[in-house]
This record gives sequence, structure tokens and C-alpha cells, in this order.
Amino acid sequence: MSDNGTGDKAKGAGNKAKGAVKDAVGNLTNNKKMQAEGKKDKVKGEVQDTKGDIKNKTNE
Repeated sequence: MSDNGTGDKAKGAGNKAKGAVKDAVGNLTNNKKMQAEGKKDKVKGEVQDTKGDIKNKTNE
């Protein structure tokens, strides 16, 4: 059974959303640590999303 990228894309979307919330809350509360964690989560989500795209293209 071939592995498609749907799972990676879903994880990516979740991490991007979580990161956006952390970044926004950190910005509102002037919490630099939370902002940094949010940015890190967004990057992690982008990587997972790209990984999913690559898997989908190789399985076409």
C-alpha cells in the first residue's frame, strides 16, 4: 500500500493553525517566548505540508 501525503498535510494544517494562535496570543500579551513557539510551529506545519505534497506527487 502506498503512503499518500494526506496525513502529512493534515498534521501540517494543524501545526500551522496552532502556531498562528500561539503567535497571535504571544503578540497580544507581549510574550516573546510564545511568539517564537508559534513561529516554530508554523514552520513545522509548512514542512509537513510540503512533505505531503511531495508524497502526493510521487504517488501520481
